[in-house]
Amino acid sequence: MGNRVKQVSLQEVSPEILPIYQRMFGDRDPVSEPGTRTGTRGDYHTSLALAPDLFKLAFDMLLKLLSPGRSLDPVLRELAILRTAITGDCRFEYSQHLKTGREAGVPEEKLQAIKGWMTSDIYNPAERAAMAAADELVSRNLVEDQTFAALKKHLNDEQIVELFFAIATYRMHGMMVRALHLEYDDDTTTRMQEVPAPSRRAD
Repeated sequence: MGNRVKQVSLQEVSPEILPIYQRMFGDRDPVSEPGTRTGTRGDYHTSLALAPDLFKLAFDMLLKLLSPGRSLDPVLRELAILRTAITGDCRFEYSQHLKTGREAGVPEEKLQAIKGWMTSDIYNPAERAAMAAADELVSRNLVEDQTFAALKKHLNDEQIVELFFAIATYRMHGMMVRALHLEYDDDTTTRMQEVPAPSRRAD
């Protein structure tokens, strides 16, 4: 499937985001020679480059969210982002944040069990609260009082705001990827399509 919007080549990229292109793609033109070090096509970035100021804003936000020394435990952040990807059905985010989760120190057994976290006993109460919050926020646009109370047992207010910000930010990116048919999410057109019933024979 082709891209739904134009891709911005190295020759066309705005000077303000040229450093981001160089950081991600080196000296290559990511349109004629797609690919990133993590194996993705990179077409989400070349699509966002159509709006350079928004691309730079989004990139800076992600750098801040993922920077070391934040108040929120990066393990909780990554488990919540993975649940955001799963609940929001974004293959790209899920694949990328398995890698980021490993870098953040999430044990492999927790990464592998995350699709069925509710029936697993390997997650601690703080992790369970963070994943429950992600599931509820993405699927229902709310966080139940009981879930919020569980978060308050383990996180301070600053950490809760960071957690919700991470969930909401990655939900937005997942929606953009899905809507524009980018990266690993380029087959969304027919996922919710009726399958015709067989023709009835005349008796």
